[in-house]
Amino acid sequence: MGIAHRARRGCHFASRTGHCTAASRHAADPGNWMTHGGTYAEQRFANLDQITAANVDKLGLAWSYELDTNRGQEATPLVIDGVMYTTTAWSKVVALDAATGKELWTYDPEVPKDRGHAACCDVVNRGVAAWNGMLFLGALDGRLIALDAATGKVKWSTVTIDQSQPYTITGAPRVVKGMVMIGNGGAELGVRGYVSAYDAMTGKKVWRFYTIPGDPSKGPDGEVSDEVLRAKAGDTWSGKYWQAGGGGTVWDAIVYDQELDQLYIGVGNGSPWNHKVRSDGKGDNLFLSSVVALNPDTGKYLWHYQGTPGDTWDFTQTQPITLATLPIEGKKRKVLMQAPKNGFFYVIDRENGKLISAKGFVPQTWTTGVDMATGRPIEVAGQRYPDKTTALVSPSALGAHNWHPMAFSPQTGLVYLPAQEIPGAYKTDTGYSHKQGAWNLAVAWALNAPTNSLEATRTTRAMLKGQLVAWDPVKQQEAWRVQYDGPWNGGALATAGNLVFQGNAKGGFQAFDAANGKTLWSFSSERGIGAGPISYMVGDTQYVAVMAGYGGAWGMAGGLPDGPQRIQPNGRVLVFKLGGTEKLPAYESPELAPPNPPKDRFTKAQIATGKDIYEGNCGICHGGGARSSGLVPDLRRARALSEPKLWSEVVHGGLLREQGMVSFAKWFSKSEIEAVRAYVGEQAKFLATEEGQRLEREGALGQ
Repeated sequence: MGIAHRARRGCHFASRTGHCTAASRHAADPGNWMTHGGTYAEQRFANLDQITAANVDKLGLAWSYELDTNRGQEATPLVIDGVMYTTTAWSKVVALDAATGKELWTYDPEVPKDRGHAACCDVVNRGVAAWNGMLFLGALDGRLIALDAATGKVKWSTVTIDQSQPYTITGAPRVVKGMVMIGNGGAELGVRGYVSAYDAMTGKKVWRFYTIPGDPSKGPDGEVSDEVLRAKAGDTWSGKYWQAGGGGTVWDAIVYDQELDQLYIGVGNGSPWNHKVRSDGKGDNLFLSSVVALNPDTGKYLWHYQGTPGDTWDFTQTQPITLATLPIEGKKRKVLMQAPKNGFFYVIDRENGKLISAKGFVPQTWTTGVDMATGRPIEVAGQRYPDKTTALVSPSALGAHNWHPMAFSPQTGLVYLPAQEIPGAYKTDTGYSHKQGAWNLAVAWALNAPTNSLEATRTTRAMLKGQLVAWDPVKQQEAWRVQYDGPWNGGALATAGNLVFQGNAKGGFQAFDAANGKTLWSFSSERGIGAGPISYMVGDTQYVAVMAGYGGAWGMAGGLPDGPQRIQPNGRVLVFKLGGTEKLPAYESPELAPPNPPKDRFTKAQIATGKDIYEGNCGICHGGGARSSGLVPDLRRARALSEPKLWSEVVHGGLLREQGMVSFAKWFSKSEIEAVRAYVGEQAKFLATEEGQRLEREGALGQ
């Protein structure tokens, strides 16, 4: 069916009015999945009931589509009139026949691979937006690109960032009233956050809202945010915060309230993380770690709620926002619900930003609750890691809940929340100095402090937990919980068939009874799943789809489930239906190179220096303790590790820049880079010992 014919079936592709759009049409046409969260309310509820708790055990694979990369897959596909549109790592777009998986077209924005260094948490993309026959893509390098939905051809492209700065885009755009809304990321590397609106037909900027103040000496920005930053935010900052960017990026949640005609944005962490360094330890630092309501037409500030004043733990409030009408104390209230990193489940009156309730959904050490008179958290002494002390904080920077979508079922009244428990150790980095474009935390921070024992690492990781929590937002209490043996599991989908679908880190894709959490069906995808599922119909058949392919911050840093190390397989689109009989081809990992410890003799000081540099700058991609998760090369096995000249050419000289390995020459000297080789070399020695012992054990068992 051609795009013109599809347009006549509904208002979605034909509309230019703003209200007759993807999300509004989906409410009356649940067979399609037209916007990131399903509807404007972003409840991720599919009002479809062909697949039910009674027959889900007959669900089988309908088709799969192989992707061209093993990097993280976080997109929520759209399905419109029988066509699936989804994005993959490196901001690529693919259109597929939603019933068969046949490829219709692909688009590659050809993002320069060295932009991957600016992506704090993998080169992921969470999806496109659709409107008026067009798709809208936020590319990793900061471009906002409009594509013809029928052909994938570019209609317009505009750069939304200063590309000389380490900004990125990983989030899905939203289309509101003929405008495309998009934010950006990069706070860890030293940028200043904002959200922008662009005319959907032309790509021309309509308005921009900066989330934090800029350099006072430069005066106002000439943007809609100037007034509120002067009136409310300026006095909440101290010191020369602007020199390190300040942070406050809007990298995920952007939600339109069609009932109240308001736009809600979730604002991220500060740059650097450490409040003492960023703002002399003073002030709330508005609008970091906040939900901010804006007028969608103009971008003008309406109200805000800040969950973590003076954030110093990377407690972003960019996590998904869900809209609903709930019975609160006998009255129907229009609310927004959010479960950000800090571990509180918030219910907020979305008409005025008044906090209705806040309860912790995982163990928290940094707070004992929220003072309902002020809306502020009640902090625990010592959790801001004063002076030179180390604080073990729960939750940590990975969050009690990260970007993984949560779902709300109007039938059960429950929110289905991918929660996790990952404590982190924080300590002020006394040697911190700002390095533009590099990681700037001002914190010596560790999730799993690297050890030289694989068993010790496994013991540490065994303490980390993941859950699917069914949360009652009215009673503010847990209804049921599914426990996993590790964090960073996939997003959730609720359906009218009394089901909840979720993928997990070990590659399982499961269906649960929405009322009690009983596991009713499972499928092994052979690769971890982090993305949020969707459900749709083509003809008279209901399908369930999910992107499979593990990565992101936890996956990149070595957080894959325990087991034999392997090069991770490429991602896939997986689609299921009742009676599906397709099978996945088996994956055999390419053989790994052996450990390659250098024969050089290094001093203890070199190794210690190398450890500090590596863990603060390299481990986020190549893995803590140099243990790669299999998404990027394991440096302990690299040929360059035993060749100092080649190592310098790669790490200092940028020999592999076009493959994504940038030069670190502007941040570290050749001697410091050699110290990193010393540290990785030590880790390679331990790996060689471990693998030798394993081979001996396997040989003994073979006899």
